[in-house]
Formats: sequence, structure tokens, C-alpha cells
Amino acid sequence: MDIDNKLNNFLKITGILYYVLRSRKTLKKTRIKLYNTLALPVLLYGREILTIKASDARRITAAEMKYMRRTAGYTWTDYKTNKQIAKELKITPILDKLLEYKRSWLQHVNILPRNRLPRVMKHYCPIGRRNHGRPLKRLLDT
Repeated sequence: MDIDNKLNNFLKITGILYYVLRSRKTLKKTRIKLYNTLALPVLLYGREILTIKASDARRITAAEMKYMRRTAGYTWTDYKTNKQIAKELKITPILDKLLEYKRSWLQHVNILPRNRLPRVMKHYCPIGRRNHGRPLKRLLDT
């Protein structure tokens, strides 16, 4: 659910950026700088600790490349791969940035003292066993 909201906001911002900067007089470098400062933080905020499924990764890549293809001047029918466009525009893909954010977050958590909550949660291992069978009925379940 959270990824849906973030992607919708990201697509709104990139659509506004493309609409405002669609004249050919605007440099690609300027479009990419505005993209990095306005659109990327919307999508990357709070993503350090959440896991991303493969379907979400495809949707994120598609949303990013929708803007990048337009910025580079290609349509989706042109035979250009995502890597070629990223190399031409000299950008790093969002998924690579997300992995880097996760790595730096885990390094930060490992440096924290042992009693800090993020480190405790990272190394948490439950004890005991769950009951077999259907869960017991509770007052709110009836």
C-alpha cells in the first residue's frame, strides 16, 4: 500500500516536471538535476528498512524509465535498453540507490550500542513455539 502511494506521488511529480520542462530549450542536465532534487526523495524516503518485492522493483524501474526515456528523447518503441539510457544520461538506477541506502543503514545499525532499539530488532530471534492448529477465538473475532 505504501509503495502505491509513493509511486503515485513520484509519477505526479515527474509528470509535472516533464510538462513544465518539455521545451527543447531545457537542457537534459537541468531536467536530471530537478529530477534528483524533487522526485527521487519522494520515492526513496523511508525505504532503508523496508523490503521490496520483485513486482515492486519492476514498477519502480518502469516509473523511473518513463521519465528518463522522455528526458533522453526516446519513446518506448525505440530499441534502447534501460541500461543504455541510464549510461547516456549518466544516472544510477533507483534500485541501486535503494540497495546502497540499505547497506549504509545496516552499517549504521551495526555501529550502534547493543541496547539501542534498531540493533535489538535486527538481531531479534523469537523463543518458544507457536501452537498447532486454528488460532483460539478471541472476543474481537466473534
